[in-house]
Amino acid sequence: MSMWKQFVTLIRGSAHEAGQSVVDARALTILDQQLRDAGTAQAKARDDLATVTAKRRLIEKDIEQLSAQRDKYEASARAAMGRGDMDLAREVAERLAQIERELNAKTPQVADMRGAEDRMRGIIKQGDGKIEALRREVDVVRANESVQQAQAQIASNTHGAQSQLGSAADSLARLKERQAVREEKFRASAELEDMRTGADLDAKLERAGLLPGASSADDILARLSAPRDGGEARREVGRLDDKSGG
Repeated sequence: MSMWKQFVTLIRGSAHEAGQSVVDARALTILDQQLRDAGTAQAKARDDLATVTAKRRLIEKDIEQLSAQRDKYEASARAAMGRGDMDLAREVAERLAQIERELNAKTPQVADMRGAEDRMRGIIKQGDGKIEALRREVDVVRANESVQQAQAQIASNTHGAQSQLGSAADSLARLKERQAVREEKFRASAELEDMRTGADLDAKLERAGLLPGASSADDILARLSAPRDGGEARREVGRLDDKSGG
């Protein structure tokens, strides 16, 4: 198959799928219209049946009238024959012959029309049954469609809520991460500042009790617990020794 034929086949296939999708999407609308069309056809069939019945009844009336004429003319012919008036009897007989021809032509029509009416009634009854069955099925399908659409809407709403909750949890995690990074940056900046000013080394010396001028609580307690006069005398002697040595 040439490339062009394959391309044409692809277009036809795509058009068929697109058309089928449209038909499936509007299936209930199409079914409703088809049922309305079928109902219209049934109404037309009933009207045709009524027309056939009416014509048959007219023919039956003609047959009744012809039969009555036949009975009347038969009696007249017998009466003419009884009087010996054979010319009149023949004239009546010719009329009788015409009536019987009409009766022979119309009587089978009545039988045929009754048979046609019976067939039409059967077809109409069968059509009514199919239409009623289809309407019930369409009602069931429409109800199922409504229920499924409601279920789909509920599922969509639930999925949306779950998605929103997931998005909120993600935002919260990102916020916590940013706060942790910011806190570490503050801590690192403080450490760098202590290193630049020597505050970190002073802190180590202070903790070791080696920082000049720093007094621990034990030093202060020892100084306070020493005798006040003796200490002052020793400090005075020390000052005198320094002067004489100098």
